[in-house]
Amino acid sequence: MERLQKILAQAGIASRRKCEEMILAGVVEVNGEKVTELGVKADPAVDVILVNGKPIRNEKKVYVMLNKPKGVITSASDPQGRKIVSDYLPGIRERVYPVGRLDYDTEGLLLLTNDGEFANLLTHPSHHVPKTYYATVKGVPHGTLLDQLKKGVKLEDGMTAPAEVEYQDVNTEENTSTVRITIYEGRNRQVRRMFEAINHPVVRLRRVKFGELGLNNLARGQFRHLTPVEVKELREAARKSHKVHKK
Repeated sequence: MERLQKILAQAGIASRRKCEEMILAGVVEVNGEKVTELGVKADPAVDVILVNGKPIRNEKKVYVMLNKPKGVITSASDPQGRKIVSDYLPGIRERVYPVGRLDYDTEGLLLLTNDGEFANLLTHPSHHVPKTYYATVKGVPHGTLLDQLKKGVKLEDGMTAPAEVEYQDVNTEENTSTVRITIYEGRNRQVRRMFEAINHPVVRLRRVKFGELGLNNLARGQFRHLTPVEVKELREAARKSHKVHKK
């Protein structure tokens, strides 16, 4: 017997947190009875579990890395008709969803999966999986400003955790500079807000690493499946980071 939200996540319905929301919304039934509270347990081998009236089934687990282009929505659909990440996943029949988000104007490494436990492990706030970006910003932030990012800057939702920051390039003609930044949190638009806080707004943002997994030669708009070793390493990195920060 396992918690219902865990069963739904393992069946590829959505992330565990999203599955909890679906239970509370009353769209899940177990053996003909609607479930509207968390904590209910079931056995997927015995119980009949429906979501929106349809039985769940355990899909083959899929783990994908996409080099997301700028101007693409990180969601399953868009009422405004803009391009969504699934438009770039031809041939994948399973219903995969993003692990975390990249905003509309941000490009680069995006993981997608139908494994809710895996997604939850990598995005849970207590796990601190590092994410590395190249941020091209207006002007050239001098050393003391970069030191602020390294120590943490105050945003409207609180101080950021210390980041790793280093110059990559300076374009004197365009008066921009490119900074490599690694963060250990997953707040909404965090990197953009950090640079806005030191008055050097981002003009281009690209994520190049998730944990130790890098884009390498994956072309923009292309995807590939993760290897079993890569999936295992990401799991281990999240668990290891959780133990380190728990001390």
